[in-house]
Amino acid sequence: MSGPEVVDARGQRCPVPVVMVARAVRGLPDGTVGLLYADDPAAAVDVPAWARMRGHAVTAAPADGHTVYTVRVGEAEEDAGGGRDRST
Repeated sequence: MSGPEVVDARGQRCPVPVVMVARAVRGLPDGTVGLLYADDPAAAVDVPAWARMRGHAVTAAPADGHTVYTVRVGEAEEDAGGGRDRST
C-alpha cells in the first residue's frame, strides 16, 4: 500500500491549487487519499466546492502558515440529485 498523493500548492493562487489536486486524484480509485498543501485563502472555498461537485470528501486542518486539505476520492455522501460527473 502506498501513501497519499501529496500536492504542494503553497505560493500558488486561485485556481491553481484546485487544478493541481484535481489532476493528482483524477482516475484514482475510490478511497484513495490526496493531501493538498495550500496557503491561498480562496482554497478554503474552492477546494470543498470542487470536492462536492466531484463526489469527494474533504477536510481541512491548519498547519504552519498553510492549510492541509485531505481529499478522500469518491467518499462524499450521495446527494439526492443522483448522478454526478467525476471526471476530475
